[in-house]
This record gives sequence, structure tokens and C-alpha cells, in this order.
Amino acid sequence: MTTIPTDTDTDRALKAKHRALWASGDYPTVATELIPTLGEVLVEAADIRSGQRVLDVAAGSGNAAIPAAARGATVVASDLTPELFDAGRAIAAQRGVELDWVEADAEALAFDDDSFDAVISVVGAMFAPHHRQTADEMLRVCRPGGTIAMINWTPQGLIGNLFKTMGPYAPPPPRGATPPPLWGDEQHVRDLFGDRVTALDAHRQSLVIDRFADPTEFREFWKRNYGPTIAVYRHNAADPDRIANLERDFLQFLTAWNRADAPGRTLYEAEYLLVTARKR
Repeated sequence: MTTIPTDTDTDRALKAKHRALWASGDYPTVATELIPTLGEVLVEAADIRSGQRVLDVAAGSGNAAIPAAARGATVVASDLTPELFDAGRAIAAQRGVELDWVEADAEALAFDDDSFDAVISVVGAMFAPHHRQTADEMLRVCRPGGTIAMINWTPQGLIGNLFKTMGPYAPPPPRGATPPPLWGDEQHVRDLFGDRVTALDAHRQSLVIDRFADPTEFREFWKRNYGPTIAVYRHNAADPDRIANLERDFLQFLTAWNRADAPGRTLYEAEYLLVTARKR
């Protein structure tokens, strides 16, 4: 088995920071209340079947892993942040399915070469900072002829623009990191996988989010539950003026993107790139 070395002090610190980021807030609530259908969409697109061995990379609380297991696949849900697994185990138990939960870094997966029939990720692996390493690892653990399938937020969509809005207030990214929404750019994905895959299909789809009464309520949801947003607010906590500007810009962004045509409701379309491919 080949893995990418992760024993430098810098790398350990970066991984610890990422783990803490996603452990903050309540990502399982984000997964169940904002994107509950995306796992089913990806499992269907990947044609997950009974008897297959499936790895969900950066699985979080299992919004793709659990639907895959419900189809009869043998599933490993892996994530750098095992704090999310308890919620996933509870959801899996409610659905009457069993799967393995394994702490693992998307950039250095602790699995043998060619060991899975399908390697999948729903808006998870895209947040590992080094895209090339992540793509290499997903391919390494997938068997020849197996399926790679991902859902990634696009740079042009709601979540891509959420990160653009927070960008001026965020701490500097780690050296060598690539912005997560680039995984939602088709050419970027093709460049990452190159000729190591065949039949790569990538097309944009949208998820509707319409459960909030107004943009302010939606902003507070992000502040309360979403690790990256929580981190940005914490980074500026000692500067009231910057917090006030962040609050203003965040609300302006969500107001501009609200497509609802009546007071007392909101409607947001969150665009993502659905990617499927076969490993050579």
C-alpha cells in the first residue's frame, strides 16, 4: 500500500486545524436540513449496487455512505473528523443499515490499492486543501474499472459565492492550498484525473433550499452550524468593526441571491457539479 507522508509538523497542524473546523458547529444538521437529497443523487449516478465495496471519502455523517449501504453495498465511511460519526451511526441505525466508520485523511487514505468498486464523495473531499493529492488517493484505492463519483459545489453557485463573500474576512489559506470550489470546475476536475480515467461525465445541477423565512435567518443558520463560517467569525471576534462589516456583507449576499417572490419566504438554488468516471 502506498500513502502520502503526513509526518511533518506543518502537515499535522494543518490536519488538526481542519478537524477542529469541521467538528465545530453542527455539520450533521447542515447535511440533514440543507442537502439531504445529495447523497441519494450521487449513489444513483454512481449506480451503486448490492455486493459492491464502496468508500465514501470525507463522508461527514454519511449522507452518501448511508444510502449506498441501503442498496446493499459494503460501505466504509471515512473522514478526518470522527466527531461526526456518532450522528452518522444514529442515522444509519434509524435506517436499519450497517457500515464501517473509519478516521482517514482524504490526502492519505489508509486503505489498500485497488480495494474499492466505487469511491464517492458529496461536498466533502473537495475541502481537502491539496486537490492533486486527493485525486491521486481516490484513484489509488479504486480498482481498475471501478467508479469515481463526486458532487462538488461550483465556483459560480451559491456556496462558491458564500466563500467569496467570507474571503476578505478569512485567515490566509495554508501554503499550497487550492480553493475548494475549484473542484466544481469541470476543466479542473479533468486536469486532476487526466488520462487515468475514462468516460468522465460532468454536468451542473442545482439543489433548492427554501426552508428559511428570510435571509437573516439563513445567515444565522450558517453562523450557528457551518464550520467554515464559524471559523471566519472567530477569526474576527476581537474586531467589532470587521464583524459588523462581515454581518452586512453576508446579509447583502444572501438577500441578493434570494429568488423568492413573496415576503416571509426564501428560495436559493445551490449549484453543484456532478462527476462520474471510470478508473482505467
